[in-house]
Amino acid sequence: MMAVGQAMELARDSDVDLVEVAPNSDPPVCRLLDYGKLRYLTAKKDRESKKGQKNTDMREVRFRPNIGSHDLESKTRKVRELIGDGAKVKLTVRFRGREAAHQQLGLSVLKRVADDLKDEVRLEKPPAMEGRALSMILLPNPVQSKPAEKTEKAEQKVEDLADAKT
Repeated sequence: MMAVGQAMELARDSDVDLVEVAPNSDPPVCRLLDYGKLRYLTAKKDRESKKGQKNTDMREVRFRPNIGSHDLESKTRKVRELIGDGAKVKLTVRFRGREAAHQQLGLSVLKRVADDLKDEVRLEKPPAMEGRALSMILLPNPVQSKPAEKTEKAEQKVEDLADAKT
């Protein structure tokens, strides 16, 4: 245990900071360290931890009920690209005026897009009306390794174990 004035003098002499690390303990615990360096290292650690996190964005692609086939194909390509990047995609068909009376047209548009992408996506939320818009949400399929790769890995593990025992 050291007096506060003595600790402050020691910190000044060694050109570091006196940092209180456990204020609630009895007696309070302080350390001599470079506070700027500590802040830099903690910020760096936070940045590194954020890199590992997967950010799932929600992207929206809007359609019209009477969309042309070429426009539908180009928007489907865009949806495929967004799904490939790992984003959730909300498909929305907007109705204006009397178009709202023909919801089956919007449903058929969403169904065509979902059928084109059925191998790459899975349905999170089925088509539902939200005001004057019909929407559904698609998720990317989880990545699965091929069965042939699994058997090769299993065979390699068996060989490694056999080598380790001999």
